[in-house]
Amino acid sequence: MTNEIAAAVFDPLRPVLSRIAYRMLGSVADAEDVVQEAFVRWLAVDRDAVREPEAFLRRVVMRLCLDVLKSAERRRISYVGQWLPEPVLTTEDEELDDLTLPLLLALERLSPLERAAFLLHDVFGVEFDEIADTLGREVNTVRQLAVRARSNVRAERPRYPVSKEHGMELASAFFSASRGGDVTALRSMLASDVVVHSDGGGKRSAGLQPVVGYDAVVELHEKLARLFARAPSRLVKLAFINGLPGFVTVEGDGELQTTALELHDGKVIAIYIMRNPDKLHHLAVQPLS
Repeated sequence: MTNEIAAAVFDPLRPVLSRIAYRMLGSVADAEDVVQEAFVRWLAVDRDAVREPEAFLRRVVMRLCLDVLKSAERRRISYVGQWLPEPVLTTEDEELDDLTLPLLLALERLSPLERAAFLLHDVFGVEFDEIADTLGREVNTVRQLAVRARSNVRAERPRYPVSKEHGMELASAFFSASRGGDVTALRSMLASDVVVHSDGGGKRSAGLQPVVGYDAVVELHEKLARLFARAPSRLVKLAFINGLPGFVTVEGDGELQTTALELHDGKVIAIYIMRNPDKLHHLAVQPLS
């Protein structure tokens, strides 16, 4: 098999391999590196001896992800403030992903092997025999890993998905109220136990801990409204961000920011704000309008 033929086999699999890697790592850049390394290994292997290229490449990608996670765990210990996955925007022609931001955060609480078993089986439909081979574990062990993972993330599955149209309406209303200082409108949107998570990575100002509760979140937005009055926030795009309705903005300091809204019974129960510029670089190459 020539390199050209090898690339022709690999390229159609690149999207699913990228999705696996991103869901394992929560980093677009790391996922791209893993997939590219998998391609390099694909070129070097005796490809004529590979009966199922997709299964082979899934195995390579997952093993590379497990290696990356070992070093990522060390990096997380020294991370400044709250850590959130890099935002990924859903384009107009894509289906909404039920692997939402809250579920991605729940996956972060699993062990790497639990995360791998859950993603491969429950999300990508891979049989346990193949997962066992990938992870170097017995089939029964892999089943147990998936069961434990499933019980830990079940509560984070979206039970009442929001349609694109309704989600964009809510995101637009929230942007207008929060940036325009309409506290009355903002109050009507928030649940009593609403929480704000923000990730600045030590590069931009962000809460080191979540802001919890209705009164605290309202007070935070009252302070932010005064800031927005002096340095307006410009709406760049309404979008679904990691499966949640939200928006991309350019803030008063000229930097990109994403805001994603988790909803329940028509109220905002969580707000996820990404301000870390290292996690927003990839958005610059997307068509923001």
